[in-house]
Amino acid sequence: MGRTRPDGAVAADGQLAFDELDTPLRDTTFVVVDLETTGGRPGEDAITEIGAVKIRGGRVLGEMATLVDPGRSIPPAIVQLTGITSAMLVDAPRIERVLPAFLEFSRGCVLVAHNARFDTGFLRAAAVRMDLAWPRFQVLCTVQLARRVLTRDEAPSVKLSSLATLFTSSTRPTHRALDDARATVDVLHGLIERVGNQGVHSYAELVDYLPTVTAAHRAKRTLAAGLPHAPGVYLFRGPSDEVLYVGTSKNLHRRVRTYFTGSETRGRMKEMIALATRVDHVECSHAVEAGVHELRLISAHTPPYNRRSKYPRKGWWVALTRESFPRLSVVRTPAAGAIGPFAQRTTAVESAGLIAEHLRLRSCTRRIRAADVHHCEPEAVGGCTAAGEPATAAEYAPLADAFRRFADGADVAVVEEAVARIDALSEDLLFETAARLRDRTAALLTALRTVQRLGALAAVGQLVAARRAEDGGWEFVVVRHGRLAAAGVSRRGVAPMPVVEALIAGAETVIPDDTPLRGTTPEEVALLARWLDSGGVRIVDVTDRWSEPVGGAGRWAPWVATVRDVGRRERERTMAWA
Repeated sequence: MGRTRPDGAVAADGQLAFDELDTPLRDTTFVVVDLETTGGRPGEDAITEIGAVKIRGGRVLGEMATLVDPGRSIPPAIVQLTGITSAMLVDAPRIERVLPAFLEFSRGCVLVAHNARFDTGFLRAAAVRMDLAWPRFQVLCTVQLARRVLTRDEAPSVKLSSLATLFTSSTRPTHRALDDARATVDVLHGLIERVGNQGVHSYAELVDYLPTVTAAHRAKRTLAAGLPHAPGVYLFRGPSDEVLYVGTSKNLHRRVRTYFTGSETRGRMKEMIALATRVDHVECSHAVEAGVHELRLISAHTPPYNRRSKYPRKGWWVALTRESFPRLSVVRTPAAGAIGPFAQRTTAVESAGLIAEHLRLRSCTRRIRAADVHHCEPEAVGGCTAAGEPATAAEYAPLADAFRRFADGADVAVVEEAVARIDALSEDLLFETAARLRDRTAALLTALRTVQRLGALAAVGQLVAARRAEDGGWEFVVVRHGRLAAAGVSRRGVAPMPVVEALIAGAETVIPDDTPLRGTTPEEVALLARWLDSGGVRIVDVTDRWSEPVGGAGRWAPWVATVRDVGRRERERTMAWA
């Protein structure tokens, strides 16, 4: 498929972290990419070759090169330009195999290309066709950089061939992807050498050097003055002192300063910066505390430039109604014993229907008094799921209890019956019906696992946990009923237990309710659960048993993972045929 050489360590989140934008250019990892295509229209033409070179500090860390089968013939003009013929692509992989490998190769790096809009346009278009998430790369265009660095007399043309000659590139551009990527590497090094003499030494300064930042935008860099080089939350405020945006960082000063450089390319953020008059901050002990405070401040202020503010009450829950003959309802606010949260209401409705069908809970919406009986006649399609013999409130009550046992993880008959039905449908060759039921069951299990996992943490009265800090000390959290009650650190050489005792003594008092997450927001308890599950965390003290139900949704996690993998492959095949 291509050629690779061992590369260095990169970030794990698929993009250059904002806190790393001030990394010296010699320590920044770049991936220089070049494409050959069947034409110049990203939405209509296709990629025929990808070449990429990973570099850091002037050293090549790895290379990737492969032809790509575009699924169509190559126009004669393109054959003449590149030398790539249809015959050469007969055994080449499709872009569905190549693009994921390229994204993994480029993970955590700055993406560089000569006329970057062309190359990233084709790569993004391919990702969209594949329903593949496109990482928010930091992108550097050597054409744009050359126009900023070089004079017209020195470089009348900024074509790659002209710049390769100017900088005496060791590889001549040939309109083949890897050769052109290698030539672009030499051009990039030549341009970086030029700007280094002008005091540009980090990626943030390099992008700031480009003519994309207005003087007024750059002048607001003074808003970052005085912010500490410490973890915390920052709040951009507008002309009426309203909160425009809330964010978090391990280094407040460095992160906020990047908003006033060319490294900030989001139009929404540029608009926000134009309105901003000052920046407030809340210094925190460590990143976990900062993350929790960010969630709480966004909830309190609903800043217009935070995407999360558009959906302040995220998630849907499936809960029993409070009636003599309870039925399942989809609600925003969870009640005791509810299942969720579901990201979409449609998914919650389908899950409620699946549960009601298997437990024979009623789906009719008419009011029934306690002294009456439930009696719906069976219908061929769309009838009440509890239709059949008349039932009194006492006879109906065990059905509602069955739902509560299912939500608590004490009874998984609903899932077992659904899986058995999926197998039966497949044996009858009703594959589409089986696939729909499979996906509905997986969505239900995912929400059930979420509430059982997060609910288990929220049920704990107090949990104290610690993790080693970068300076060799310890980071501590005190969690009460799924809510961060206190946070702190003990520096290296400082006895940790007195710090823990002081944190517990001053921790927030949390009064739980009877909802599945004891009144804590799903976002906060999920953030804390992720941190507790991360490597190196130690439990210092816990007041209650912290465990998920043995018969809960966790036992079905491998099955759900398999379903997701099958669904992903089905989507890839569909996109390949499209």
